[in-house]
Amino acid sequence: MLMHQGLGLETFNDLPRRKAVHALYECCCSVAWASRVADGRRYRSRADLFSAADAELTELSDGDVDSLAATLPEPSKVCAAMDSDTRGALGTAARAYDDRFGYPYVSSRLFEPQGFEPRDILVDLGHRLDNDDQTERKIMRDELAKINHIRLDRLLGPEGGWPRY
Repeated sequence: MLMHQGLGLETFNDLPRRKAVHALYECCCSVAWASRVADGRRYRSRADLFSAADAELTELSDGDVDSLAATLPEPSKVCAAMDSDTRGALGTAARAYDDRFGYPYVSSRLFEPQGFEPRDILVDLGHRLDNDDQTERKIMRDELAKINHIRLDRLLGPEGGWPRY
């Protein structure tokens, strides 16, 4: 759950640096990423902010990205409505992924507002386990960028932000 939601781009641009870094850290648990994105302000558009966020994510080291991935929830712990067999299968597949690649499975589907189908995650996990290390590292970074977009979108809210009451 984000503490900063619906700020709007103008309000975000006008935040003191410390508060902007804090708000961005909620989107992507990397101080380096949040600091660099905050320092890039004044963004003219959401697209400019998203582009800067993506560019800064590519600058993070693999170790930083692995640490970031470790902050995300495991698929088997995201959906309470899952039956125990599916939860067990997701847990087993996620452990196999972590053993294979050395970092946790990351999927933006787990963060979609409408939720996700556990079986879709199982299928995705199965396919991704067949990837070579370089391919999977790229997919994982792409998924992190999508998660950042979802969270940044929530941070900004509707165009202009939510009205102040």
